[in-house]
Amino acid sequence: MTAITPASAPLSGTDTVSNPATGEAAGQVRWTDPAEVDKIAAGLRTAQREWEHRGAKGRAKALARFALWLGDNRDEIERLLISETGKSATDAAQEVPLLIMILSYVIKVMEKAVAPETRPASTPVLKVKKITIHYRPRPVVGVIAPWNYPVANAMMDAIGALAAGCAVLLKPSEQTPLTAELLRKGWLDSGAPDVFAVVQGAREVAEAVIDNSDYVQFTGSTATGRKVAERAASRLVPVSLELGGKDPMIVCEDADIDLAAHAAVWGAMFNAGQTCVSVERVYVLEPVYDKFVAAVVRDVEALQVGTGEGKHFGALISEQQLAITERHVKEALAAGARALTGGERSPGPGSFYPPTVLVDVDHSMACMTEETFGPTLPIMKVSSVQEAIRLANDSPYGLSASVFSKDVARAKDIALQLDCGAVNVNDVISNLMCTTAPMGGWKTSGIGARFGGEDGIRKFCRQETVVVPRTNVGAGGNYYHNSLATLARTNRLLTRIVLARPRRTAK
Repeated sequence: MTAITPASAPLSGTDTVSNPATGEAAGQVRWTDPAEVDKIAAGLRTAQREWEHRGAKGRAKALARFALWLGDNRDEIERLLISETGKSATDAAQEVPLLIMILSYVIKVMEKAVAPETRPASTPVLKVKKITIHYRPRPVVGVIAPWNYPVANAMMDAIGALAAGCAVLLKPSEQTPLTAELLRKGWLDSGAPDVFAVVQGAREVAEAVIDNSDYVQFTGSTATGRKVAERAASRLVPVSLELGGKDPMIVCEDADIDLAAHAAVWGAMFNAGQTCVSVERVYVLEPVYDKFVAAVVRDVEALQVGTGEGKHFGALISEQQLAITERHVKEALAAGARALTGGERSPGPGSFYPPTVLVDVDHSMACMTEETFGPTLPIMKVSSVQEAIRLANDSPYGLSASVFSKDVARAKDIALQLDCGAVNVNDVISNLMCTTAPMGGWKTSGIGARFGGEDGIRKFCRQETVVVPRTNVGAGGNYYHNSLATLARTNRLLTRIVLARPRRTAK
């Protein structure tokens, strides 16, 4: 099987988790022995049977109690989030409300989502049969979550799986393990059964999760996503992957420039740029380029960077992530780009990088073609909408995009020429809140989708077709015990019925 990350020493024992903004201890984590994962998964399989048998109404009650727990304990969750990630209070405040919104929606639709469906007969002869499709949960869903949103990304997929009747085996990022433990405690404290387990570790534990799951939901880099898919494929286990992105924004000459600038700055800098659907590159039509750049610089210069209260965004998660941002900026500057704000690492402790606006950029630069996942905003001048579309599509990624124009019909036409899973018109990131619609990537940005209304629950199920007789008349017409003459008459009758239907339709 394929290892999902480069070889490294297995994590073992207990470690201290440190705040990347301050270096202070955030808490202690006990790493899971990979050999324990199969036993944990076996326990989930046993508990899952009763969870499935509760039915959608019974599971909805448990999910509703968990939603109440999230609301009651929001302050504690956000304090831990800030301590574990170095986020600003503004960024940390987004995650719990998003989960409660998802839970509220899922609770309303889950019964319908997993209800059996009847299907019509394809021919009159088969009307003697009743055809029903049942949605049966996959026993254990493995969720491998990233570090950028330790609460939201851990649970937004787990909620759909739990609603479907699955048990969930969660492996959070080894960089942000603490909030996952608090969420599991909240699940149990709210009175829910033991169908949600957390395992802690790096590559070896992730591999064990894949090897013991019946479905794998992974959020992370494209390179790691490929290895997750390869390992799952060896067992023919389905996967859903939300992977990297290099999301473009197109600003037309008739756009509301202040709105577009506000959106670009928030979309690029929110969570220090560590968001899968963040604005990573902007293409601006020449007539409004200078005005747009000036408005962006104005907004960026007003931002306050730091952890906790009163700041717009906080630290990057690690020195490794900061190094990627530094490399992209330095290479761009060396190739002729200009930094209108920021441009080099912030002085002092912590993995902070200032909000950096880059101009005079092009597609020879990594800042325009590789995922940065940092607080940068490269802006490129274009001469036409068609050039903007071509450049936006000139990427191996295809997660989401945005288009700004006062002519909404025109913006929608542009949106439908972009090669990505979602496009926001005159807004950014808002598709992430649209839980009735699928959120998935094209090209190397992923396989499958999260959310999607009822489909976001059904994806964790297997379809089972049950065919029962309405009557025994006609049963066994093709069985071996019949005479050849009987079989011949049956086949002639079926042929006449099937061929007669198109002729009637044609009239």
